[in-house]
Amino acid sequence: MVDRLAAILDRLYARRFSDEDLAELRGVWRVLVRDFFQPRIRPEATVVDLGAGACLFINEVRAARRIALDANPDVVRRAAPGVEAVIVRDLSLDELPDASVGHFFLSHFLEHLTGPHAVLELLEAIFRKLEPGGTLLILQPNFRLEPRRYFDFVDHRVILTDASVVEALEVVGFELREVRARFLPFTSKSRLPKWPWLVALYLRLRPAQWLLGKQSFFVAARPRKGHGERVREPV
Repeated sequence: MVDRLAAILDRLYARRFSDEDLAELRGVWRVLVRDFFQPRIRPEATVVDLGAGACLFINEVRAARRIALDANPDVVRRAAPGVEAVIVRDLSLDELPDASVGHFFLSHFLEHLTGPHAVLELLEAIFRKLEPGGTLLILQPNFRLEPRRYFDFVDHRVILTDASVVEALEVVGFELREVRARFLPFTSKSRLPKWPWLVALYLRLRPAQWLLGKQSFFVAARPRKGHGERVREPV
């Protein structure tokens, strides 16, 4: 049954993203990482991309150690040289020592879990694996901003908004460092052009993000002894 489900998911993702789509998205993510995500990542740290998929994020990041975790064995083929690809069978994160990770990255991941309890359990596991002061970066579709299309994807299970993600992070013990309720368009399958220069311009124009953004972005930290400042932008 497990092998049959894996085969179905492989067909699903192959249908969702063609080789041409992935080639285009690699250019998009090159700009996203360079202009937005990399300034939030310490180059001397260990970075873990959980649910790395096609490794669009982790392949572009500069870090002392880069780890791609995914249940799909295809992650080994997708990972760039220097990226450690690890096939995981569950979300315990036992492959990683406690307090060893500088940054975790989750992109379009939490909504695929089995329910709210699974979301909280995963966040607790990530909290344990982060070093004090380490951060979790989340890119997340926002049900509040796009309720009509949120379940257009058959593998979406959990309804999440910017408010519910913040609540989950805070109840686990994270400190919120940054919350952008409106960031990227809802899906990379949108009709908007994906030229790299246009992506770079979009990242510089906050009014465009307020107008078109249906994905939210969060940075949450495992606290040190003191408390950091929280930055929350207007919705």
